[in-house]
Amino acid sequence: MNNADALPEWSLHPQLDQDCVMVADLPLSRLLLSRDANYPWLLLVPRRRGASEIIDLDTAEQVQLMTEIDMVSRALKSVTACDKLNVAAIGNVVPQLHVHVVARRRADPAWPKPVWGAVPARPYDFAERDRFIAVLRRQIVQPRHLDRLATPEKTR
Repeated sequence: MNNADALPEWSLHPQLDQDCVMVADLPLSRLLLSRDANYPWLLLVPRRRGASEIIDLDTAEQVQLMTEIDMVSRALKSVTACDKLNVAAIGNVVPQLHVHVVARRRADPAWPKPVWGAVPARPYDFAERDRFIAVLRRQIVQPRHLDRLATPEKTR
């Protein structure tokens, strides 16, 4: 057995698990919704063990990640009619590779500054969150693109 065989399977970083709810599994990435209702905020987390930088993915995975960023960005912009999309892979706090896709409006609490720490997080009303996830899934997800959808029990 080599070291790679001894490593655990991919799992979501505990901080992302705490701060987000699952929307869907895309071909490469787990799509999450931030629990902060101040901003329509999605995250793509490639399901690759040990990845902390985009360069940790092979070329085909990098292309797939860009395809998923494109698909999610277009859907989020369509659903929210936002003024601007912020797309970033930072990872200074959570080392697991993840890409933020945040819909911004000129009237949002942090505009034009970054969203991090601008105002206290505001939790979603469960019904509002579930409706938003359903609309996103209709925009983003084609059945052939999914490994698995989150069930309501998994998103609470």
